[in-house]
Amino acid sequence: MAFPVAAINLAALRHNLARVREFTPDSAVMSVIKADAYGHGVLAVAEALADSDAFAVARLSEGIALRQQGVKQPIVLLEGVNSEADFIAASAYQLSPVIHLFSQIQLLQTITLPKPLTFNWLMIDSGMHRLGIAPAQAPAALAILQACGNLTNEIGLMSHFANSDLVGDKRNQQQLAPMQSLRDELGLAVCMANSAAVMSYPDSHLDWVRPGLMLYGISPFEDKTGTELGLEPVMQLKTELIAVYDIDAGEEVGYGGDWTAEVPTRIGVASIGYGDGYNRHLSNKSAVWLRGQKVPVVGRISMDTICLNLNNLEQAEIGDEVILWGMPELPVEQLAQLAATIPYELVTVICRRVHRELSDG
Repeated sequence: MAFPVAAINLAALRHNLARVREFTPDSAVMSVIKADAYGHGVLAVAEALADSDAFAVARLSEGIALRQQGVKQPIVLLEGVNSEADFIAASAYQLSPVIHLFSQIQLLQTITLPKPLTFNWLMIDSGMHRLGIAPAQAPAALAILQACGNLTNEIGLMSHFANSDLVGDKRNQQQLAPMQSLRDELGLAVCMANSAAVMSYPDSHLDWVRPGLMLYGISPFEDKTGTELGLEPVMQLKTELIAVYDIDAGEEVGYGGDWTAEVPTRIGVASIGYGDGYNRHLSNKSAVWLRGQKVPVVGRISMDTICLNLNNLEQAEIGDEVILWGMPELPVEQLAQLAATIPYELVTVICRRVHRELSDG
């Protein structure tokens, strides 16, 4: 087997989708599989999550790639598109670009698409101030869109929480309130709840939910892991030992000599580094799982390798499996905290030279 490997558990994906439905029994599910399904491999994830009512990606190119690979579910383009050519492409591939600018609305009034767009969504800026039109402008925008021959079927309303991972934060209700009002006034479907809101804010579930991170078994909350929330980790990142050697007390390891042995030390070298997506900020902070126990990472993380202190595991040998994350004893959420980042970043930057190994349980 070629290492490093990101082992992808397809059964865990299906389990996590089932958890979404347990939290939101009255809502349809739009599964977010953008950024190569958060680094997990988008086609395999789409096939495993085939029971989703729809998928969401960020960009036109992602949607086209899914269609070319035979994915049939409705596919929403969260960033939308801004040119006539891109609207035509979206139409040709039966994709659903989210409308979030009046310039997009004006363009749709002036062009003729080969076939109308279906499964349409208007993004409302309920308070995050990233994409979307103001709630007060929604009725006028909808009237124009509904009169436009380039769209068919009802138009749903979409928005996005800025602080749903902060349970009980008053800003969440401040964002939800205008969406509930528009839903009551216009009688249209609303999609707002992301993973954190799915698990912590039932009032926000409404007609559609839009889970992302929790599908991959990862918690959006700083104080909990996915396992603690009843989710199953989908990715286990692993590699192997490629060298074992001994150094004397006082000898340094790695670039810059950032780690010095205080006693005679056995060092292991594992085949993974920041060139694979293993975060360099984990230098001298993280640990790996080797032969049933945690082993500390020492020295700076290199492009292709990391060094390990094997003094408590002298039986380790070349070829041993090394697990970087993806098990209850070593969750990716814990690594993200050590790297002063979020787990989204750790999984999405795992590069293509890390082989994806699929299993079904």
